[in-house]
Amino acid sequence: MPLNIFSRPILVAALIAVTSPVTGVAKPLVTPLQQAVAEAASDDEIVASFYRDRHFAPIWMGEGAATRRAAFLMALEGAPNHGLPASRYDIEAVRAEFAAATTAQAMGALEVAMTRRLLRYARDVSQGVLDPSKVDSGIVVDLPDRDWSVFLDRVAGSDPYAALQSVLPSTQMYTRLLREKLRLEEARIAGGWGDAVPGRGTISVGDEGERVVALRDRLIRMGYLRRSAVAAYDGALEAAVRAFQVDHGLTPDGEAGEATLAAINTSLEDRLGQVVVNLERQRWMNKELEPRHILVNLAEQHAYVVDDGKVTFDSVVVIGKETPDRRTPEFSHTMTHMVINPSWYVPRSIATKEYLPALRRGGARHLQVFSSRGRVNPNAIDFSRYTARTFPYSLRQPPGPKNALGKVKFMFPNKYNIYLHDTPAKSLFGRDVRTFSHGCVRVGRPLELAYHLLAAQEADAEGYFKSILRTGSERRVDLEQPIGVHIVYWSAWVTPTGRANYRGDPYGRDRAVLNALRDAGVEVGRGRS
Repeated sequence: MPLNIFSRPILVAALIAVTSPVTGVAKPLVTPLQQAVAEAASDDEIVASFYRDRHFAPIWMGEGAATRRAAFLMALEGAPNHGLPASRYDIEAVRAEFAAATTAQAMGALEVAMTRRLLRYARDVSQGVLDPSKVDSGIVVDLPDRDWSVFLDRVAGSDPYAALQSVLPSTQMYTRLLREKLRLEEARIAGGWGDAVPGRGTISVGDEGERVVALRDRLIRMGYLRRSAVAAYDGALEAAVRAFQVDHGLTPDGEAGEATLAAINTSLEDRLGQVVVNLERQRWMNKELEPRHILVNLAEQHAYVVDDGKVTFDSVVVIGKETPDRRTPEFSHTMTHMVINPSWYVPRSIATKEYLPALRRGGARHLQVFSSRGRVNPNAIDFSRYTARTFPYSLRQPPGPKNALGKVKFMFPNKYNIYLHDTPAKSLFGRDVRTFSHGCVRVGRPLELAYHLLAAQEADAEGYFKSILRTGSERRVDLEQPIGVHIVYWSAWVTPTGRANYRGDPYGRDRAVLNALRDAGVEVGRGRS
């Protein structure tokens, strides 16, 4: 006797007959299993459409099901290696559910539950476990997407292993991070990195004693130094410290100062956490980027021009301050033009918070003041009458050697009013941590970046740029080929030569992502054994 599943009237027509896309002939649903699958799939359009197209035939039981189940279980077993929450997929529960499902109703429910579980895993591994903007409002990432109906069809096809492999991020950055995760897990199994280097104060060439021995032992365990019993800070140890500093974005002076020791003493578990976080960040970026694009890494405070997968230009940058209202957001956009000899139109928040107090004191006379009717004489205004809320003027700094934007700005118009630009404040580029701006990105080599971008459309890019610069007048120059700009926050990556790089967490976003991953069920450090 067929199971009674017609409690939802909208299903009746679908259950009575489904027209075959091949023959055009209506095929009745005659089995209780098909009816149970239809009922279970009805509230998810992607799943329901998938099963309608197959006339509600199952994929997890019956012909070919054993191969699909084996492929899926193998993928789930590998989920922790990707830093995914294995508890979401619960392999043991899957096995128990298959053993317990003996009625058509139970098997139909299990069939659809398995497909939902499949989609959840596929979305997690290809798009990320988290909704980035819910973790931090400064992470405004357009997540990758795919046609999940096509994916389900592939799993139901002849090679489910290949189908499941296809949803994994295929970038070299992701693959190298997976290897680094494995390396750290193996190091932990082997005993970890040993004790932290004790005490305070710089350790340098010529020093001897307990702290030097502890430093040497830890760098040996980290893989920066060959085994040795030397108790003095010799040339080999100096070279190891210098290599460590390069890999961690520190000034490579070969001395173990406060910042270097803090990085050396960072625990292996914390580094594993960084890798897991950055695997998630790579999943958020699991999409094909433009052949030419600009990558601004906030965690590294560095910018790159990438052409066909190769870095063709790079520069240190200064990013927004470590305060909630000035942190540079993460997002992607398109650079369309640059402005040579730019004016600076002071954002209202800066005008009222920073310059209004100065205007009250008779200062900030390098700025032009504008009302709704045009430019006004600041000496004729009693600025003490105004508060930040009632201030009715806008401020502009004209082009010139002291302009806050320097000689050029690079524009990718966006709602955050963020752009790349030059600056007269050059000394900040020498710092290890460069978080000093109001949110925009200051470029350490702005003129060279302009020449590099203009070379695609000007035979003498430098000469062309300088000819405009000499006029002293503001001039917009459009880019004939717009360039993708991706502002990211990657605190861990591995170079093509296998060097693992780590950076700090200036905005605390990595910490927030890691906590959210743990809340979602990710077990940091759980993986291959």
